[in-house]
Amino acid sequence: MMSFDSVDTTLQALEWVGYLADRRTATSLMLAVKLQRPLLLEGEPGVGKTELAKALAAASGRPLIRLQCYDGLELREALYEWNHAAQLLHLKAREGQADSAQSLYDQRFLIQRPLLQALLAPAPGAVLLIDELDRADEPFEAFLLEYLGEFQVSIPELGLQRAAHKPLVILTSNRTRDVNDAVKRRCLYHWLDYPERERELAIIRAQVPEAGERLSAQVAAFVSALRSAPHANAFVRSPGIAESVEWAKALVALDTLTLDPEVVSDTAGILFKQREDVAALDAQRIGAVLADAAADS
Repeated sequence: MMSFDSVDTTLQALEWVGYLADRRTATSLMLAVKLQRPLLLEGEPGVGKTELAKALAAASGRPLIRLQCYDGLELREALYEWNHAAQLLHLKAREGQADSAQSLYDQRFLIQRPLLQALLAPAPGAVLLIDELDRADEPFEAFLLEYLGEFQVSIPELGLQRAAHKPLVILTSNRTRDVNDAVKRRCLYHWLDYPERERELAIIRAQVPEAGERLSAQVAAFVSALRSAPHANAFVRSPGIAESVEWAKALVALDTLTLDPEVVSDTAGILFKQREDVAALDAQRIGAVLADAAADS
């Protein structure tokens, strides 16, 4: 288990499990751990929000419990539900006994979903990842207020359930819509941006060592140039770190030694996930971005 007592030890802990964070990100994470406050991470898709939660779990020695949000997410899928089949079998087996109905609602028949699993996790507690909260609806956010503020929930049949060991909570949002201000007030907040070129190069080197120094540097410089004005304005969404790493792996698989317009065009579908973006990366723009990347190298 690594230490999160300072910004420097937090940087070291994250690097130990392969996550190369900047100092502002490490500061936000360290404060979330020390203050036992949820941390809301917002940023473009692919900048490492989910991976930061995974790295925190690995470095802290805590289990990672993940709740993937989506439109129409129901409380029974996020918190708990009763095993009705087991309850009916129990009721049938104890038919006629006075305590049969009362004993239907105990922990034996309770199915714990991610939020309750994290709340009741044994020492030292869990890392709870509430992923892509912006995809859930506002009633679900309203339910989270008590959970995030007091680390407790009320189950009608069992009463108030409090955390004996508070989970470390990471919430992520891609800002497809604004997260409710009441949720934000219960969290520390950090905007996770695209990394600067040198840090992205370090990530590519760590994740794809077989790419070699020259190709890794070219990939980092090209993607950095893609994200910079005026090129970024041509795309619906610029590539994230995940796409940079995946692209480097693909180039290695193609035995690419150096970037050229043809290989960039052939592999554009790895960098971009929108048809419009792939189409926008025409030969003229590829040439301009390669030139800008070379100038910045």
